[in-house]
Amino acid sequence: MTGLEAPASRVSTRTRAEVDAADFLTPGSDHPCLGRVLPAVAGALGVLDVPDARDSQSLLGLPDAARVCVVLVDGLGHTNLAERAGHAPFLRRRLGDSTPLTSTFPSTTATAMGTFGVALPPGRTGMLGYTVRDPATGELGNLVSWTGLPPARQWQRETTVFERLVAAGTSVTSIGPARFAGSGLTEAALRGPTYKAAESLAARVDATVDALRRPGVAYLYWGDVDKAGHHHGWGSWQWGDALAELDAELGRLARLLPRDTVLVVTADHGMVDVDRSQRWDVASDPGLGAGVAMVAGEPRALHLHLEPGADATHVADRWRDTLGSAAVVVTRDEAMSDAWFGDVSEHVLPVIGDVVVAMAGRATVVDSRTQTPASLDLVGVHGSLTRHEMLVPCVVVA
Repeated sequence: MTGLEAPASRVSTRTRAEVDAADFLTPGSDHPCLGRVLPAVAGALGVLDVPDARDSQSLLGLPDAARVCVVLVDGLGHTNLAERAGHAPFLRRRLGDSTPLTSTFPSTTATAMGTFGVALPPGRTGMLGYTVRDPATGELGNLVSWTGLPPARQWQRETTVFERLVAAGTSVTSIGPARFAGSGLTEAALRGPTYKAAESLAARVDATVDALRRPGVAYLYWGDVDKAGHHHGWGSWQWGDALAELDAELGRLARLLPRDTVLVVTADHGMVDVDRSQRWDVASDPGLGAGVAMVAGEPRALHLHLEPGADATHVADRWRDTLGSAAVVVTRDEAMSDAWFGDVSEHVLPVIGDVVVAMAGRATVVDSRTQTPASLDLVGVHGSLTRHEMLVPCVVVA
């Protein structure tokens, strides 16, 4: 599994000190990576054409099975779940025996879903943030809505694990909202399965149970926990209610699945609630804006693409001076050397910012020139390397 778990020896002394001071987790450094889940599923099914299938199966503790159900809950961080487990009795009973996984950097849906679906790091998939700069046009594109970007299969060139499973003769069904069928993000990260549309969580559970009447894999996606966190914060009663609804339906799913089914519950990232007193705006801060042509990524994880002639080291130093302990700021070369994106393909290299910024604590950096008022008003955010954002559950029910 090339580049998912990077050797710690590659990390520079300066960056390691800053990462440690910020209490950051780099992808795959202390826990298995999210990209291990689907290879582990392949191993459980005996599909050994998928790279690292047996190793991943052993690492995540999946038993051999004829059927596997994978539920990915958008925004359900392991630490968030552990701290609010009173809302989730089904998951709480199983959380203590589970081993959390690490998300990607950035710890955001598009990036994490790329690694989840392809079992390769972001440096190979090109899925490097909520927004990215398209090297072909120089314009800002959105990897979630898939706007301002070339076709998904052109951007994300690697074979997905689902494609490998289908090619091996495995029945694979993906269950999610109708609007995701054939979307850019689905085609980039999760192409291959038969897609079954269902809107409510209960309807998705029913569709999943129906799909697993025959051996194979069913993948269920649920996004309302993330939605509640963005709008109200993960500490809110709304987030607790969304977690409780999820937990009840997971319990029902576990009861209805055939006996020879393994159920795996995981997530793409966690979340922190913003501290508005620790927010900077590139549009209005001369120290941050000087020499920066475009800001990609998101408020917790930024790719700074510089103006011609601007020196990345000088810009990084200026950002460090401005943000202090609220961020770890590195150049592209440092980020690559420290394996923040894993192995990097040549065509992905210019997608990475000349300077890369990971926010600490609950701080954010926004750019009001390109972000919508609604996005600037979000309460819960993610993308950086804190434990709340990086750790995701891997609950196995057999």
